[in-house]
Amino acid sequence: MDEEYDVIVLGTGLKECILSGLLSVDRLKVLHMDRNDYYGGESASLSLKQLWEKFRGSDSPPPQLGSSKDYNVDMIPKFMMANGALVRVLIHTDVTKYLMFKAVDGSYVFNKGKIHKVPATDVEALKSPLMGLFEKRRARKFFIYVQDYNESDPKTHEGLDLTKVTPREIFAKYGLDENTVDFIGHALALYRDDAYLDRPALEFVKRVKLYAESLARFQGGSPYIYPLYGLGELPQAFARLSAVYGGTYMLSKPQCKVEFDEEGKVFGVTSDGETARAKKVVCDPSYLLNKVRKVGKVARAICIMSHPIPNTADSPSVQIILPQKQLGRKSDMYVFCCSYSHNVAPKGKFIAFVSAEAETDKPEEELQPGISLLGPLDEVFFDTYDRYEPVNEPSLDNCYISRSYDATTHFETTVQDVLSMYTAITGKVLDLSVDLAAASAADE
Repeated sequence: MDEEYDVIVLGTGLKECILSGLLSVDRLKVLHMDRNDYYGGESASLSLKQLWEKFRGSDSPPPQLGSSKDYNVDMIPKFMMANGALVRVLIHTDVTKYLMFKAVDGSYVFNKGKIHKVPATDVEALKSPLMGLFEKRRARKFFIYVQDYNESDPKTHEGLDLTKVTPREIFAKYGLDENTVDFIGHALALYRDDAYLDRPALEFVKRVKLYAESLARFQGGSPYIYPLYGLGELPQAFARLSAVYGGTYMLSKPQCKVEFDEEGKVFGVTSDGETARAKKVVCDPSYLLNKVRKVGKVARAICIMSHPIPNTADSPSVQIILPQKQLGRKSDMYVFCCSYSHNVAPKGKFIAFVSAEAETDKPEEELQPGISLLGPLDEVFFDTYDRYEPVNEPSLDNCYISRSYDATTHFETTVQDVLSMYTAITGKVLDLSVDLAAASAADE
C-alpha cells in the first residue's frame, strides 16, 4: 500500500463521495477508504433489519411490516431541488446515468396549526387558503417581480439594488404580512431562521426563483426530486464515477489513522499497519475529532406508518416545513415522508421523519409538533447526533473536513459545503452551468 496518491478520502458519506468523484474526474489520483463495510457513512440507507439492529439491538423486526429488503430508510433524509446545485453536480459529472429519480408529490408549510400547500407562483398565490383576498393580490405582485427578475437586465429590477436592499425592505414594499413573510422565507427560500431578513436580498430572490423554476420543471406538486431506492444510491453512484476515472476504493478499513509530519502537515493514512501516502486528506468529522468543534445537535424521529400523512391529499411523498415562529422555536422543524412510490418501503407502508436542531435535551418532547401531524404510527425510533464543523486551517495541515449534516430535509446546504471544499482543495470553482434537461425524472 506504499503508493503515493494526490488525495486520500476517508468516509463514504455523500459529501465525501461527491468530492472523490469530482476529484477523480479532474484526473487526480484518489484513494477512498471507509472503516464501515457499506457505502454511505452517516448518510447510508438501511434495510429494516439494519434499522432494528441500530435502534433496538435485535435483527428480528415484526413480520407485519413486510420484507426487510423492501426498506431503504435514509439516516439523513433529504430531497433535491429539481434545478438545484446537487442536480447540476449530478449532470456535470454524468452520474445521472447510474440513478433514477422521481418527482416528490407535495410541498407543504405549517401555519397556525394547519398544513397548507406552499404557493410558489402568482397563479398559486391566488388560490392559496394561507392568505386573505387582499394579501393574495399583494403576494401575486411579489411573485411576478421575482419570476421576472433578471440580474443582468436592470429593466426587471423595479429600481431595487438587491446587493443593498434587504428582504425585509422588499416585503415592506409589497406590503406583505408576517404570515406570508414566514412561509416565503422558510418554505420557499428555505432559510432555517430569520437572520436572512437583514442581509442583502440578492440571494433570497435567487432562492425563491430557484423554488419556482424547480416547481415548473416537472409540473408536479413540489419542486423536489428524490432517487428511487433512497439516498444510499447517491454515494454509490459517485463511487462508481470515481472508479471509472481510476479512483481506488477500500471498505472495512479499521482504525484509519491520519499521519502528520513534524510541521503538522498530513502525509498519509495508516490502516492495518500499512501507510498510504498522500499530500491531502478529505474526511468527515469522525476521522479527525481533534480538528473539529461541536456546534449543535440534530434530533430526529423515524416513523413507519401504514397511511400517507393526513391533510396532504394522500401524497405518497411530501415535505412539510414548520417555521420556527409557528412553534416558538429558534429554528425550523422538518417533516419528510416517502413510501413505496420511491421504492423505499413495501406497498402500503410510509416512512416519515421529523427532524430539527435540538434546542432541549428531550428530543421526544421537542419533536412532538411534527409527530402530531403524522397520524397513527406503526413504529417510531428516536435518534440524535452531534453536529461538528472544522476548526483547522487547511492551508497549514492539508486536511479538508466536511461539516456534519444539518436538520434540513433538502440538499441546498449540503452542496454549498461540497462546492466550497472543492474550491479549497483544487483552487478552482466548479462550473455548474449545465443543460438541466439532461436529468429527467422517471415516470413523468
